[in-house]
Amino acid sequence: MALLEALITTVTGAAAATVGVLVGGIVTRRGQDHQWSRDQQLVAYQELLSHYARFTMVIKRAHADRRGWDYGWAEWSAVLTRVSLIAPAEVAAEVDRFGQSVDRFLDRVARDVDPVRTPLGEEEFREAGAQVAQAQICLVNAMRRSLGGRQKALALWIGGSHAGPEIHGSL
Repeated sequence: MALLEALITTVTGAAAATVGVLVGGIVTRRGQDHQWSRDQQLVAYQELLSHYARFTMVIKRAHADRRGWDYGWAEWSAVLTRVSLIAPAEVAAEVDRFGQSVDRFLDRVARDVDPVRTPLGEEEFREAGAQVAQAQICLVNAMRRSLGGRQKALALWIGGSHAGPEIHGSL
């Protein structure tokens, strides 16, 4: 009887340890997967906003200096694709709205205007950027929520857009 009790105790202990290792492995793996996904999202978000800030500055500088400009639009498209691969649905929807605003912004400051012959002034450029600045605030807040941070939503744009300080986003 003592041998049977010892055997049952040993088998139960070994089974419990095995289950514990398996559960621990699953939990650890899920945590690592979540962290990896979050890290990938952050990199893609940073790339998207960096490209946006970069090309708006290139265009703004072209207007200020009355000169032509060029930008590597293939990389902008590639960044949008990378974001679409890993962004949650809420962020993807905001990226789409932001992209549409960027497209309208580009119509007003790049496609329909020649910065050499008819450059936009600071105020005109700011007005052209008002809608995209609003979209940027909404996008950044969606990105912040998707990353799981506990930061409060931003109410104003920071960098990238060239709208005036009166632009505020919806919280």
